[in-house]
Amino acid sequence: MIEMGEKKLNRDVIKYAAVFAMLLNHMAHVFLREGSWEYEICVAVGYFTAVTMCYFLVEGYQYTRSKKKYGQRLLLFAMISQVPYQAALGIRQLNMLFTLLFCFLILVCLEYIQDSAERSVCVCLLAAATCICDWGGLAAAFTVLFAQAYGSRRKLLYAYGVDYLLFSLVSAVEYAKKLSWALAVPRGLLEGVGIPVSGVVIVFFYSGKRTGTGGRFSKWFFYVFYPMHLFALWVINSSYF
Repeated sequence: MIEMGEKKLNRDVIKYAAVFAMLLNHMAHVFLREGSWEYEICVAVGYFTAVTMCYFLVEGYQYTRSKKKYGQRLLLFAMISQVPYQAALGIRQLNMLFTLLFCFLILVCLEYIQDSAERSVCVCLLAAATCICDWGGLAAAFTVLFAQAYGSRRKLLYAYGVDYLLFSLVSAVEYAKKLSWALAVPRGLLEGVGIPVSGVVIVFFYSGKRTGTGGRFSKWFFYVFYPMHLFALWVINSSYF
């Protein structure tokens, strides 16, 4: 938590916003025509979510009463989510909860492996493992940067800046396969705007607290919503489109 005066947004409010952004992103992939302005906007809005969840993963790792149970929850819901994830989005890769699980294991390595060479090898292997997942590679980089910056406003702003540049570079490289670099670079920068927005929200508006009531509901909602919304999108798409 970063102390800097009174801030208004608690953790659950920001997570609900991230969930809504993710929903827009997934609805775009399922229901909208790729390349349309509606599609591009909804997809870009959704990029607020992954980087925000990586930050909260790092924070949750610091505060959880049981790291073992934290990891088990991620594994359980990652497994539950895989079939609806592939069915709804038509993507042959592991879902975002597997990504967060690998990122969680990176945090375990950073904390418990004392030998620097062994720690680096384990972190690199886990980061490589995320390449078969949603947000492969990038989420691992986000997590390491947030872990190094945690507790420092200045370092966190720097971490978000690097996150934004990394994402924009990857996005620009993808666009450059179809467009000139003169067009690909600004497209990449625009597409990743959700990342600096997340940085502004976390650094300048996040109170560092959970909601005063309904904390248990919110905790489980974020796990359950992921497979449930994917299942719902799959059913709706199969039934009506």
